[in-house]
Amino acid sequence: MSSLFRFNGTGNARTVPVWGCVCAACERARRDSSYCRGACSAVLETDTYRLLIDAGQPDLCQRYAPADISAIMLTHYHMDHVMGLFHLRWGKNCEIPVHGPDDPQGCDDLFKHPGVLKFQAPLRPFEARRLGPFEVTALPLNHSKPTLGYLFHNWTDGSDGRRLAYLTDTLGLPADTKGFLMANQPDVMILDCSHPPRPDPRNHNDLTIALGLIDAIQPEQAFLTHIGHELDEYLMNRPSLPANVRIAQDGQVLDLSAASAS
Repeated sequence: MSSLFRFNGTGNARTVPVWGCVCAACERARRDSSYCRGACSAVLETDTYRLLIDAGQPDLCQRYAPADISAIMLTHYHMDHVMGLFHLRWGKNCEIPVHGPDDPQGCDDLFKHPGVLKFQAPLRPFEARRLGPFEVTALPLNHSKPTLGYLFHNWTDGSDGRRLAYLTDTLGLPADTKGFLMANQPDVMILDCSHPPRPDPRNHNDLTIALGLIDAIQPEQAFLTHIGHELDEYLMNRPSLPANVRIAQDGQVLDLSAASAS
């Protein structure tokens, strides 16, 4: 049984194109929708299990039937990562387990009025939790709200299969998280890279920090996500990235059983 990872969205909170911006990257996205970037989110799925990673897409109710969502993993409770839950929660005839970090404030009134969302006990740092065919380990990140990345183990073949690390939103990595990933090297690493190189990155990696982390952890494949229009414009005129690093695109699919991308 194959396991697929899909980038539902690869943009930062502004998305691409940015409303009113006429930079080269935003104009390119208006001409060619393949360069558009929605709110950063993803899906990990097998034939029988679909795990949403973040929920910033506002049209989740149109994208998925109630039976299509097995569970939701939240990295944190900033609006661009949970916006889709505000409509989804008012559904009927289903219950959706929601896993995420320990953040008593959450976002607005989601905890007070969860509807069909069944918020589970918050994940502790480095806690491993089995969800369907996947084992998920919570990895603390550096952000302005309590935030977790996740290391996913693919168990669809009955063995300790491929590992995928999903690490957004973060500025660098806490030492414990970096050490854990170096000791449990992911086959695929998906990493926040919101900005081109800059002297004072805040809350999110710039390209220099992201490439440095990839070089230290040495995944077989790395994909940059949570990308802003300024980084897209910078990359339009930049020499090629390291051979194992790619820029993620909305709708891109990774086949974890074969470590291939399409």
